[in-house]
Amino acid sequence: MRLRMTPLKAACAAALVLVATACGNASSAGGGDSTEIKIGAWYPLSGAVSASGVPQRAGADAYFKMINDKGGINGRKVNWVVKDNAFDPQQTVQIARELIGQEKVVAIVAANGTSQAEAAFPFVLQQSKVPILNELGGLDSWYNPPRPGLFGTQTLYEDQAAALGAWVAQDGKKNVVVVHSDPAAFVTVAKAAQSVATKTDPSMNVGLMPVKFQSTDYSPVVSQVKAKSPDAIVLILASPEAAAFMKEAKLQGLGAPTYGYAPVAAASTLTLAGPAAEGARAVQFVKSPNDNDPAVQEFRDAMAKYEPGQPADFIALWGWTGAKVFTQIAQTIQGPVTAESLTKAYEQAKNVDPGVGPVMSFGPDKHMGTRDVQKVVVKDGKWVSEGDFYTPPAR
Repeated sequence: MRLRMTPLKAACAAALVLVATACGNASSAGGGDSTEIKIGAWYPLSGAVSASGVPQRAGADAYFKMINDKGGINGRKVNWVVKDNAFDPQQTVQIARELIGQEKVVAIVAANGTSQAEAAFPFVLQQSKVPILNELGGLDSWYNPPRPGLFGTQTLYEDQAAALGAWVAQDGKKNVVVVHSDPAAFVTVAKAAQSVATKTDPSMNVGLMPVKFQSTDYSPVVSQVKAKSPDAIVLILASPEAAAFMKEAKLQGLGAPTYGYAPVAAASTLTLAGPAAEGARAVQFVKSPNDNDPAVQEFRDAMAKYEPGQPADFIALWGWTGAKVFTQIAQTIQGPVTAESLTKAYEQAKNVDPGVGPVMSFGPDKHMGTRDVQKVVVKDGKWVSEGDFYTPPAR
């Protein structure tokens, strides 16, 4: 018997065809192309935090340009679309909508910002199912438990702080002040340093001193710290603020050594603090850009070629590392590079070695690639690596 299709059934069938076609197009948009892989990122390229965003973008851009000159990723050129979010969460949400809705990117790669990324999570990760890969920043709550589509390569700030807490304790310090910016994310990091220090040596006195974010006058802050007679100071501050603290500490004769987390270990800290930065200690999640390692030399050469005028510093190396890890993992994909295939590739990625950072491994239940850090110290006006990468104690 021949079935007769009514007008209503015909309309429904047509709608199903359209939906199936649209879904098929969506899964391959921007990533299924045989000639390019289209990805996006947001950065603070203007405003007070641009001192971090501009060099980080330059480092990632230099790597992608180098890879494209070598033929791309399995023959596909990387089309990396970058937009300025001015370090503003709401602007980041709008940018996310533009990158996914208009540009049709298949992933957000090597972008910048903790609160900025969090603001975009509902639209990017939950609604659009687009992965966010190798974001600079992040919190423990991002990865424990792991969020679908979110993968990190930067050792968490809390783990960096844990390394600092253990370091001051191992150096025999007894009276420590942790100077930190006042937003909640900085407070969490500062408390991690405090907790690990006192666990390592229960006899230590470790106090916290909050400072208004983006403060420029550190005279009263240093005066208050000096009054506590510390034998060590931990800085959980952005580079310009850490430099301001160091300069003021030198002026006031506060001689206690400083220990900083990764944002402190930047070329801008040395430029802004000058001689006051000599002897400063910090932890990093990449090697020093001054090392003679061949992988670091490749980074310096690429920066000189593709980003002339931009410093080949730690922050640029952060961007380079994020871009390199993405490329190494994307190269394992057989077939179209889509949001889904990228997520699967990250879940299966083991022993990814960027050369300039620690070896990283991921899994379905492990979305942070590493906890390792490396000690760096300012010697003769340069950040110099000390030892090799190591895993800080548990928090």
